[in-house]
Amino acid sequence: MRRPQVSPVVLVLLAVGSVQFGGALAATLIPAVGALGSVTLRLAIAAAVMLAVLRPRVRGYDAGDWATVAGFAVALASMNAAFYASLSRLPIGAAVTIEFVGPLLLAAVLSRLAKDFVAVAVAALGVVLVSGVIGTSTERLDPVGVVLALLAGASWAAYILLSARTGRRFPKLDGLALAMVIATLIVAPVGVVTAGPRLWHVDILLQGAAIAMLSSVIPYSLELLALRRMRAAVFGVLLSLEPAVAAVAGFLVLGQRLTGTQLVGLTAVVLASAAVTRRTEPAPPEP
Repeated sequence: MRRPQVSPVVLVLLAVGSVQFGGALAATLIPAVGALGSVTLRLAIAAAVMLAVLRPRVRGYDAGDWATVAGFAVALASMNAAFYASLSRLPIGAAVTIEFVGPLLLAAVLSRLAKDFVAVAVAALGVVLVSGVIGTSTERLDPVGVVLALLAGASWAAYILLSARTGRRFPKLDGLALAMVIATLIVAPVGVVTAGPRLWHVDILLQGAAIAMLSSVIPYSLELLALRRMRAAVFGVLLSLEPAVAAVAGFLVLGQRLTGTQLVGLTAVVLASAAVTRRTEPAPPEP
């Protein structure tokens, strides 16, 4: 008897929630070891866990398979490094909003339905309202930080496309595990040097392990599985729930009150996401 499959929408929602808890921990780690040091710990520990659990095979793949997983690794490394670096120059609301330009534009480009274009526009408006970027002074929008956030957004769009392609070319989660290893090798040389000996303190390693599980292992695995059965356009809009989830978590966990504007934005994001989740047909097979 065939076992029932978990809805890809549920997988994405679980991934979004996991990322928010990981992000809360990461915010306290960056001041201690820097952006690249934090990314190095996150990717290295996540890669070690996935290698130990999955034991992915490395034989039997062609050049196209390896090119795909290498591109996926570059997207992972640049997405994480650029966003963490932007947080040292921008308010988090502004950084998140600018970064979301990537997946939202991808959703618009990939969609061929008027309904999806409307959903993307509503989600974009909602993200801006939830983030609080409207109330941010232009003097606080550091130009370098804006460029870094835009790079993170472009890398996020590439991650969405390459995650789906990797999931179709590699069995189970093998492609993700291999991409994690390659991404670690890209970031680690600079991360280790810039973080210094503090990177190896026990408390830092434990915090890095928690971030790796919540921000990398769990969400990336769930997203890769979801993208095997979900259109990238739908996935891109669903990701706009992240600022809304962060706002709700801030209210429930930290007691941060939501303004009327944020509540309107949260409602807009939820409605846009609900509109696109009614069609989650499988992505086209890899040629």
